[in-house]
Amino acid sequence: MTTTRADAPGPARAPDPAAAPGPASAPDRASAWDAAFAVPQAPAPGTTAHEAGGPVLRTTSASTAPAGTAGHTAPAGSTGRAPVPTPRARRGNADPVKVLMHRHRELCARAVDPLEIAAGLEAQGFTDRTAARFRHRDVFSLAEELYARVPRGGEPDPAPAPPALRTDAWVLAVLTPGAAAALTGIGLAVTHGPVRLAVGVTGAVLLAGALLFAVRRGPLRAPDGGTVPAAGLWALWLLAYAVCGDGLLTQVLSGGPDGPWDLTPRPLLGLALAVAPAAWCARLFATRARRRIADSRGLADFAAAIRPLLLGTVTLQLLALTGLLALTGFSSGALALGALLLFARLLTVHGFPETATAALAAAGAAEALALASVLAARVPLPGFDALAAPVRAVVDAWGPGAVPTLVCGAAALGLLAHATGALVRASAHSAP
Repeated sequence: MTTTRADAPGPARAPDPAAAPGPASAPDRASAWDAAFAVPQAPAPGTTAHEAGGPVLRTTSASTAPAGTAGHTAPAGSTGRAPVPTPRARRGNADPVKVLMHRHRELCARAVDPLEIAAGLEAQGFTDRTAARFRHRDVFSLAEELYARVPRGGEPDPAPAPPALRTDAWVLAVLTPGAAAALTGIGLAVTHGPVRLAVGVTGAVLLAGALLFAVRRGPLRAPDGGTVPAAGLWALWLLAYAVCGDGLLTQVLSGGPDGPWDLTPRPLLGLALAVAPAAWCARLFATRARRRIADSRGLADFAAAIRPLLLGTVTLQLLALTGLLALTGFSSGALALGALLLFARLLTVHGFPETATAALAAAGAAEALALASVLAARVPLPGFDALAAPVRAVVDAWGPGAVPTLVCGAAALGLLAHATGALVRASAHSAP
């Protein structure tokens, strides 16, 4: 007699309509998701992962089904389900902007608007391509997020409005050099002998003080600590050479000096009068640049908009200088010197005083070298007479005024080339 075991497979039953294939129920989906993303626990010594209660995915079959469930079809969605693939873990920090915010917390905390943060980031080498690594299209949008996310411990008091430029004060300041030069010129024209010499010395001192007063007020004022003391000394040397350098060089080349040489103060009057239009052009450039930085949406857009503005401002100033020199006594050397002083002051005002000082020093040293080379050629040693050959050739071809024209013109072109790259950056216009 054959005994039938209780767990022997029975006849196949008709499929249960309730177990027909269909979408898995919410609890079933949740359990599958939890099993897929569960973190495996290390089993205790002497136990298996199954005994330790670790998540084990397996399909239910008739041979492994609990007693009393043999022959029943498992609900669809739990029988034969493939394991849910675990997404690959992200590499690196999930919030790169947070890392940048902590790295530049001081900059973000003291900024009064996103533009200041953008300028600070750009000064540290950030570009739009760098901002793309932080999931932003440009530095400006990255700065806006940094500004919005920095905790400030409560809404700070609104920043005090910058004091309006006292137009009357700085206009008076930039007019004083022209007034001092004009009065000195009148005094030199109506005096003679020792009195004329005293008037000239007094006028030179007044003009130097007026220039110092003008560059410390209004648009020509450099940021605090943003000047190099040597720059003023080199500028005074260049102005002195513009007055007496051509006459001195002529006498030195002819074997002198044999006495007082000719002075040319008229171009200096034009340079002094040009301080006022230079201040207006600097103010125009700074105002328009800050307006453009507020409207731009990228560093490339800002640079493309500000470069024509810079060139237009420079052209306007050079036209004004040319007109003033034509009225007072035109000199190509004075025009080149005026351009050099203008570019040097623009770079100093916008945070590049070292470059401006280097250009002024190079021009001044070249003029001094021209005089020294002619004097050194008089040394009675073999080969020393050739030292004066370059200067003598230039003077014979174009006159003594060619020396400051070439020297100051070359230095001015170098500063202009540097300015077209430095002054189109947002960081050059962040200071109020």
